Amino acid sequence: MEPVIAGNWKMNKDPAESRALVQQLLADIGEVKERIVIIVPPFTSLLHVAEIARNTCLKIGAQNMHWERSGAFTGEISGLFLTSIGVEYVLIGHSERRHIMGETDEMLNRKLKTALDIGLISIFCVGETEQERVQNRTEEVILRQLENGLKGIEPEVHKMIVAYEPVWAIGTGKTATPEQAGAVHAFIRKHLKKPCTILYGGSVNPDNAEVIMAQKEIDGVLVGGASLKPESFARIVHVTIP
Repeated sequence: MEPVIAGNWKMNKDPAESRALVQQLLADIGEVKERIVIIVPPFTSLLHVAEIARNTCLKIGAQNMHWERSGAFTGEISGLFLTSIGVEYVLIGHSERRHIMGETDEMLNRKLKTALDIGLISIFCVGETEQERVQNRTEEVILRQLENGLKGIEPEVHKMIVAYEPVWAIGTGKTATPEQAGAVHAFIRKHLKKPCTILYGGSVNPDNAEVIMAQKEIDGVLVGGASLKPESFARIVHVTIP
């Protein structure tokens, strides 16, 4: 499987800033071989970025979607709207959606089913809080998230990407050690029982990306803040992978 480097811009960059960022990013990245690079802008920038990225090395993802294709869901976004402008990937179950917006495993399961049905590749996020890790509940929590999230869609798991994001490491500057991350990735892979790309996310930056991706169980990274800086993200894209 090709390594995957995905950048989640979160609620940052208006359309003008997004255009400038992706243009500079393309210049800084240059030629990309044998790896998949995905950028995930906010909704208001998706169309602008998709137009610039067309026929380049960049793939486009969205940060969320609703499980219904249309209807009276004010403030939500249909996956069909995303595919219509060239979006290929969608984040589902990011910790900020789970813990701040209150999205449940059942809601995420419905989103995953819809994404698979309409041809979007999900980047399904799982991970434990700091308290859960201290209580040695990491595997218990992740197993619940996987089983509930993937309920009824296990045969199609090859159509999605899983991202392990320890909640305690997101935006905190803390990072799971390569050995910690590798062990959780191995646990996820064992549970899935089928080939699947598994990413690590949690304060990934140009200085730690290479050692993280050197772990044999880690297939790539989901980058947060460092993806907002073209030079930093380009360095991550081009790290040496054994």
